[in-house]
Parts: sequence; structure tokens; C-alpha cells
Amino acid sequence: MEVLFRMKSAAVLLLMFCLHHVYFSDAQECRSTHDLLTSLRQVEKMLSVHEASYQQGLRSLRKKMSALHNSTMAIFKTGATCSKPELPANGRRLGRVFGIGHEVHFLCKPSYELIGPRTRVCLDSLRWSGQQPMCRRLNASRDNNICTDIDECLLFPLAQPGRLCVHQCVNTPGSFHCFCPAGYDLSRDARSCTDVDECENRMHNCSADQVCVNTFGGFQCMKVECPQMKNATYIKTSSMRCERNPCMSGDKSCSQAPNSISFHFLSVVSNMAAPRVLFRVSAARVLGDTLRFGLAGGRGRGHFSVQRSGRQTGTLLLVTPIEGPSTLEAEVEMSELERNQLLGRYLTKVTLFVSPYTF
Repeated sequence: MEVLFRMKSAAVLLLMFCLHHVYFSDAQECRSTHDLLTSLRQVEKMLSVHEASYQQGLRSLRKKMSALHNSTMAIFKTGATCSKPELPANGRRLGRVFGIGHEVHFLCKPSYELIGPRTRVCLDSLRWSGQQPMCRRLNASRDNNICTDIDECLLFPLAQPGRLCVHQCVNTPGSFHCFCPAGYDLSRDARSCTDVDECENRMHNCSADQVCVNTFGGFQCMKVECPQMKNATYIKTSSMRCERNPCMSGDKSCSQAPNSISFHFLSVVSNMAAPRVLFRVSAARVLGDTLRFGLAGGRGRGHFSVQRSGRQTGTLLLVTPIEGPSTLEAEVEMSELERNQLLGRYLTKVTLFVSPYTF
């Protein structure tokens, strides 16, 4: 602003100087008064433009400085910390700051050894990395130098988050071994269990007219058959689909029967978190002006819900966890209408096999 003021003052002085010479001298060193006024107006316009640009730049700079200040203060003022980590019995914790990115360290008293991580870090999720460590007494006898085996399976029972094995832990001299139930293989980490796909590996005994469905921990041999109805007949057009034969003209009971029936088989683990999307039903093409989706029947309807997820798509949801082993069925119906007149019904039968295990 001071620079602009000086430039304006210099222009005014220049004008006064030239007017003075015009009045007292006939020399043509300065321009006429009219020309000088015109030049001065142009200078003032140029200065006004520069002043506006300067003001705009100054406001922008102030906003950026304010935003930087606020963000900096937010970092220093934030109170986001992890919860105070527990002290291991017969041990101690080093570190008093529990903010994000800070570390705490653990030590054990003499005659004890640390089981678990020596260092834990406060993560961005406000949780500590790793499992809670513990201090275990060294069980070497000083009298006869006989070592006593530590039962790791007893120290880390299956109910605890830091369990050694997903399924079964068997203690061995100086160590332990994990076992999986039938239908699973022990994973590379020697603790988890991986499902064996009996259908893909041809380890099933399903007949040629049956469909092998792999489940968590086993398999099912399913036979897909078209339904027998009084008002309509069906023909199997694929291994998982039945189509209704053409109806006689004017046969309303036949025309109201499903145009097609599809079969699908799903496998889930026990107590799977809900709500969860299980299956989607879509119309390849729409002849009418309306599509409706709903549950037509099946065992365990209280566990399922159907929601519309698009113009031509409906979604089957699992709304409550299911404890296995269990087998549930849901029938999803898609109806096509034209001016509230039924054009066709399409039924999808979904069979859900729930494993007895959570993995």
C-alpha cells in the first residue's frame, strides 16, 4: 500500500510540475494540460489494477496462512491416544506417552521370561499393535537341573484372542502342535485351518445326476429336480434351471406359475457377521414397466431379507448370524408387471449350508 501511495504522489507532482511550466513558460517541454490529464488517468487505472491484484493476493495469502495455522494447531491440540496398555503380571512397562506412533516397551522381573512382543506401537486406529505380552516363570529346578515342560496350550486357551491354534492345540514336550477338523488342512502358519475343496479335488462320492457343493469342512451332493405342479409342467434346461412349458390359451393358473426356477447353493461359516449380501437377482431384459422383488418362502425366512439394489436387481441379505451346523433355504421371487398386470414370475431357490466352525 505504501508503494502505491508513493506512485500516486509522484504522478500528482509530475502533473503540477508540468502545469507550472505551461503557466510560466512558453517552452514545449511538457505536454498540454489535456494530454497530461489523459496520461494521469491511464496511470491511475494501471495503479488501480495493480492495487486490486495486490489486495486479492494479500487476502489469498492470509487465508492460506490461517488454514496452515489451524491445521497445525489441530495436530498439537488433538487428544487422540490409545488406551493405557495393561502391565503384565511380574513385569513392567516403559513409556508414558500413548499417542499415535508412540511406542511402549515391556520387561519381566528376574526368573521370568517375556511371552509376546517386547514393543507395541499405537496405531492410527487407536489400537496397540500385536498382542498383550505376559511374563512366564522359568521352571528350571535349581536342585537337580531338571527342566519342566510348559503347556503352551494351557497358557493360551482357545477362547482368548491370542490363542495359538484356531481349532485344537495339543501340547508336546517343549512345544505344541495344532490340529484341524476333518475337511480342513493345516495352513502354512501351522496354526490356521484351510478348507479342502472336495468337489474340485474330486474327493467326493456324488453320482452323475447330482451336483457336488463344497462346504466349509465338507461337501454336499445335491440333486436338482424340477417341481411337480398341477397347473404347470416344467422341463430342465440346464443343471441348475427349470423352464415352464407353454400354457394353454386362457389357463390363468398355469400363467401365474413361475416362468422359470433357478437353483443356487451357498456355503458360509458359523456365526458370520450380519447384515451381509448373499446373492443378487437381476433381469437380463424388462418387458413390462415394473419389477418387484420379494421372499416367496423357504426355511429360515427370519434370517433373510430382500432389498432392491438397482432398477433391475434385487439383493438377498442375511440379517442375523446363524450358528452351525444348519441348512436354510430362501426363495427369491422376481415379478414382472405391465400396468399392474402380471407378465411373469421368476423364482430363485437359494440353499445355504452353515458350517459348524467359524473358519
